[in-house]
Amino acid sequence: MAPAAVNRWLRPEVYPLFAAVGVAVGICGMQLIRNISTNPEVRVTKENRTAGILENFAEGEKYAQHAVRKFVRNRSPEIMPSINGFFTDPE
Repeated sequence: MAPAAVNRWLRPEVYPLFAAVGVAVGICGMQLIRNISTNPEVRVTKENRTAGILENFAEGEKYAQHAVRKFVRNRSPEIMPSINGFFTDPE
């Protein structure tokens, strides 16, 4: 019974769907781990939770201005600028 179910659901045409869902789950997991480990407002241990509201602006700025945001800060907000330029330039 199991090989028939595997052959029914694991066909080559569903591999891209599995890949897309896997990438989405990976992105969600990465963001959850990033929030738990580096977010200054998330406190996991009981000792840190009893501290109350902290005035840690430097840590918050470091969290908000992460490496990906710094990388794309001065870039054009286009996904494929060469293709866009090809179709929009009148030359």
